Amino acid sequence: MPAGELHGQLGGVLGSGAAVGREEDVLEHGGLLSGLACILLQRRAVRLTSIKQNRGMFKDRRDAAGKLADALAHHAGAHPLVLAIPRGAVEIGAVLAQRLAGELDVVLVRKLGSPFSSEFAVGAIDESGWTYVAPHASQAGADDDWIRRESAKQLALLRERRAMYTPGRGMPSIAGRAVIVVDDGLATGATMIAALHSVRAHGPKHLVCAAPVASDSSIEAVRPYCDEVVVALAPKDFRAVGQFYRTFEQVEDGEVVALLAR
Repeated sequence: MPAGELHGQLGGVLGSGAAVGREEDVLEHGGLLSGLACILLQRRAVRLTSIKQNRGMFKDRRDAAGKLADALAHHAGAHPLVLAIPRGAVEIGAVLAQRLAGELDVVLVRKLGSPFSSEFAVGAIDESGWTYVAPHASQAGADDDWIRRESAKQLALLRERRAMYTPGRGMPSIAGRAVIVVDDGLATGATMIAALHSVRAHGPKHLVCAAPVASDSSIEAVRPYCDEVVVALAPKDFRAVGQFYRTFEQVEDGEVVALLAR
């Protein structure tokens, strides 16, 4: 898929009645999130509480999950399905599912890395093979041939992970449910876009994108793909997700399997 094919969709992100207010114009969203900014973006409303303490740093993923759970408290009681993007977000998803009395599972997507850095996303792919190509992909050196090869590589890995994480079954029932898709942070938003697209195809009643920390550009990028975006921290000096965690260790496959088995 050419990068420009989805560029027009992102260019229309402020359409469809979306309202984005200045910080001094928005309504206060109740609850102090341990000194962190809480942003709740919906298609027709934006709410912001900015309490500038702790310099916007999480101790670890569990600490981040606690702050995010506070921001998602309005979903408690709805028995939401919490779909975490492996591997790091599964630890966060486990806390959310417990705090919100929900159900934990995974949505499997993979970022498409650039030719120069596997960590810099130029797109993402879901289990069905649907591929999102970011508008900046060609500028990062990812031509059509690179996207095809990288997509095939990541799709094979997704199939291996599905067999490992949820042997004998696929995604849980989604139709008609409140679903929260969570990652441990949004840099470009590419991986989250693929996850939201995958979940939307199954007909959720209400689809939420959630992350402890996100860049401003990623928040705008994901908005057309969900009904609500909840982020605990949206710093202006965003450079990388790990920048906002004191401890940001890699989560292993065994830990994911154990969390899902609880």
